[in-house]
Amino acid sequence: CNNACPAGEDIQGWLFHAESGDYEAAWRKLVENNPLPAIMGRVCYHPCEGACNRREVDSAVGINSVERFLGDLALEKGWAFEKPTVESGKRVLVVGAGPSGLSAAYHLRRMGHAVTIREAGPLPGGMMRFGIPKYRLPRHVLDGEVARITAMGVAIVYESKIDDIAAAM
Repeated sequence: CNNACPAGEDIQGWLFHAESGDYEAAWRKLVENNPLPAIMGRVCYHPCEGACNRREVDSAVGINSVERFLGDLALEKGWAFEKPTVESGKRVLVVGAGPSGLSAAYHLRRMGHAVTIREAGPLPGGMMRFGIPKYRLPRHVLDGEVARITAMGVAIVYESKIDDIAAAM
């Protein structure tokens, strides 16, 4: 299942903690690779389940359902990402606050870089906000996941289109 995961998650790593009932440890292991579990648990087409060796015994593990549960629980409990303990002194500009931009900003911030996202639109999320219906991805879930990233110290500048990347630096 790990090799089939487009987000590169260590599924067995976080699933072990979830099966043991240590949901916060499971969430923390999950977000080492994927900062948006409450979103991905809702919208991922879960190719990991097609590769799950548990299918040979009875049925595949509902990995996206567990991921969604952990993501929702983290939002409910207010679990926060840890801020970096060491600042790198480097500044990074990320263009766009869609899923890729938010994920890149999260991982760069974890490495201690000062990160600013410049978003052409008025709100974060890109196609998660403007392409996925609210019934499939409630906006409070999207906003909660984004808030956790900005709480790490990632800045987002809205309505700021980049026409010249060199000039934006």
